[in-house]
Amino acid sequence: MSQAICKLIAQELNVRPEQVTAAVNLIDDGNTVPFIARYRKEVTGGLDDTQLRNLDSRLSYLRELDDRRQTILKSIQDQGKLTAALEQEIQQADSKTRLEDLYLPYKPKRRTKGQIAIEAGLEPLADALWNHPQTEPEIEAAKYVSADKGIADNKAALDGARAIIMERIAEDANLLEKVRSYLTRHAELVSRVVTGQEQAGEKFKDYFAHNEALNKVPSHRALAMLRGRNEGFLTLAMNADPAQEEGARQSYCETLIADHYGISLSQAPADVWRKQVISWAWRIKVSMHMETELMGALKERSEIEAIEVFATNLKDLLMAAPAGPRATLGLDPGLRTGSKIAVVDATGKVLTTETIYPHPPQKQYDQAMAVVDKLVRKFNVDLIAIGNGTASRETDSFVGDLIARGNLKVQKIMVSEAGASVYSASELAAKEFPNMDVSLRGAVSIARRLQDPLAELVKIDPKSIGVGQYQHDVSQSMLAKRLDAVVEDCVNAVGVDVNTASAALLTRVAGLSTTMAQNIVDYRDENGRFEARTTLKKVARLGPKAFEQCAGFLRIMDGKNPLDASSVHPEAYPVVKAIAEKNSKAVKSLIGDTEFLRGLHAVDYTNDSFGLPTVTDIIKELDKPGRDPRPEFKTATFAEGVEKVSDLEVGMVLEGVVSNVANFGAFVDIGVHQDGLVHISALTDRYVADPREVVKAGDIVKVKVMEVDVQRKRIALSMRLNDEPGQDNRTQRSSEPRNNQNQMRSQGGQQRRREEPAGNNAMGGAFAAAFAKAKR
Repeated sequence: MSQAICKLIAQELNVRPEQVTAAVNLIDDGNTVPFIARYRKEVTGGLDDTQLRNLDSRLSYLRELDDRRQTILKSIQDQGKLTAALEQEIQQADSKTRLEDLYLPYKPKRRTKGQIAIEAGLEPLADALWNHPQTEPEIEAAKYVSADKGIADNKAALDGARAIIMERIAEDANLLEKVRSYLTRHAELVSRVVTGQEQAGEKFKDYFAHNEALNKVPSHRALAMLRGRNEGFLTLAMNADPAQEEGARQSYCETLIADHYGISLSQAPADVWRKQVISWAWRIKVSMHMETELMGALKERSEIEAIEVFATNLKDLLMAAPAGPRATLGLDPGLRTGSKIAVVDATGKVLTTETIYPHPPQKQYDQAMAVVDKLVRKFNVDLIAIGNGTASRETDSFVGDLIARGNLKVQKIMVSEAGASVYSASELAAKEFPNMDVSLRGAVSIARRLQDPLAELVKIDPKSIGVGQYQHDVSQSMLAKRLDAVVEDCVNAVGVDVNTASAALLTRVAGLSTTMAQNIVDYRDENGRFEARTTLKKVARLGPKAFEQCAGFLRIMDGKNPLDASSVHPEAYPVVKAIAEKNSKAVKSLIGDTEFLRGLHAVDYTNDSFGLPTVTDIIKELDKPGRDPRPEFKTATFAEGVEKVSDLEVGMVLEGVVSNVANFGAFVDIGVHQDGLVHISALTDRYVADPREVVKAGDIVKVKVMEVDVQRKRIALSMRLNDEPGQDNRTQRSSEPRNNQNQMRSQGGQQRRREEPAGNNAMGGAFAAAFAKAKR
């Protein structure tokens, strides 16, 4: 069966079966996805990390499916009902749904009306009426009346016969597949408000009378309606026949049932009974079963889409450009409780902390300015990172004034502080800064996330970073698994300096557990910096397998072996040595010698252990060792004098940072404490199916202010700078209807709320509401 699984996955991924087989063997041997993707290209035929993640996920599903298949076969075998034909059907089932359909008639369950009727001897009556329409129901039923068997009269006999056929229909796997296929294409999702809940459930008013094709409901709308139902404000139902005139007495699915059994209803004596059986079977059993199943499938599909939105945004955020190893002053703005300051050196080590009160109610402006000026000069600060929460624009102006007054050679940058409070209060932060006030830890995090977003954000639960879509409404285990995979891939793509990395960052390196990561830090603290990768073998509990998995992703700068600062794996050092010896060069002289390296032919250095892909990667790495795949550091410049929503004017062109991307558009921070929305239709002049085709989280973009609702703090933006405000400038019909509502929330005490309000105006439809940014 494992070969069959590999063949199926190969078809789905459009790769060769032997590639999948090789990857499965590596995964089963305990190899991590980053390691396989980077250092086992010859074995897998070059499968990348995305393909390997999909393979791993599909492998788990298919193995669970196979385990369930064996359980079902054994159950039916133990009942003595397993035929060769049934076994073949079960073996060929390619989904859990199909498998459960086939098992339905044999699944142990409480005694049903149909089973009771069979025990009473009514099965022959049921067969006669169902298969021979000329049979007279009343005359035939009279033969089965028996007080001893609990059949009091003709009606009881006919009812029992009906129950038998209804259960057969409801458990017919092939019929269910036909009905499911029809409903998937044609059924409609119907949402209605619960009577009396109109006012309490006003946030769901767009769905008070909402109908939509079940197979076209986008994930965020589906999750919104499901939340409305869970909170008791909405009822959701399936309309199997949306094209049918209201009041029609028969569903098309009843016709499907009749056709499946070759039944043509006319005026035959048993046809009234047979019609009733079909109608009841559909309405009472099949319809309810299908509604539950299809609603569950809609939820699952929506969850997967929402999780992928989160994963994509998280990857973009983690892979944002780092400012690099520069002395940085982190400023966590505040009003009443003051603004917290932390100065860190180029390695992220905390040098000092302070609290200043430049804003109301204290208004110690000049005193605060003197404090910051002194810190900048004393510690040769290059960058000032300002958190983007409460009082951020006031603080930004304060810092701008400071730089101008003091003629300071320092750059100020607004930094997202999402999740900073979660880190500040975490056990990890308490261990890192046991004697530091919780509020000051946030300033440290803000400074460090400017230096290296990846290294700092890995300390925070990904769900607390605030780039998710309906993250509370999806499977938390599925979400956590997907996000952990994203973090792992990002960390290993960049690489980690083993002599400066925190335990939290090291934990994300391929092959390292939490315990191993902490042991590396402890060893470093006790014995000083690592001078060679081989020294890692001395770390407690870091055995040969773990070393194999992690070594290539750990960097040792200025160590004994120059290759230790690169992504060349220690197992491949002999290849580099061979290149050096063959060309009479020292290993160190190879590094960075672009002209020489470009003249090499990788095939000349391949052998049984290292093929062309690996040698090619080694030569590229020697040219630019330890190269960072992240983009160059750039910052957005917020407009002076535009600090709150009321400062905005329609028609303004501003620079901003994409803070989040949803299925219906992108949210942009333009420096007014309220993200504006660029609807999917206003991202570009061409048709866009997915906003991520145009933007990603962290992008710096120029936008035009199209509409502003100061009272509700809603901002509509366009990246099509030629658009004229006040007009419907959309050049495409997006899949997002004008009356959609959507909410997006983040954990950790922060909440960003996005809604697309009801109504037919541009503000209420084409553009969704922006986040309400609350300070942690």
